[in-house]
Amino acid sequence: MTVRQDDRLTDGMPMRPVRCRRCDGLVLARKSSWEQTSIQWTEEAMAACPSLADDRHATCPALLSAIREAVLNGELKIVDA
Repeated sequence: MTVRQDDRLTDGMPMRPVRCRRCDGLVLARKSSWEQTSIQWTEEAMAACPSLADDRHATCPALLSAIREAVLNGELKIVDA
C-alpha cells in the first residue's frame, strides 16, 4: 500500500520527509505548532519501526526525536512560528 501525500493543506506548508535514526524508516511529517505534529506513515516505515511492533497506534519516541531535530536544524518548518 502506498500512502498518498495529503495536499488539502492550504497554508502552503507541505509535509516533508523525515527519516528515523533508529530504524531508518522514512515518513512525511508536518509541524503545525510545537504541540501538534502530523505524520504520514508508509507501510515500509511501519514494518521497520520496533516501537509499532506491539501497537500500530503508538508514537515512536525515536521518530519524534528526529522530527524535533529536523525542526531545530531548519529542515522542517513550524507553521505557526
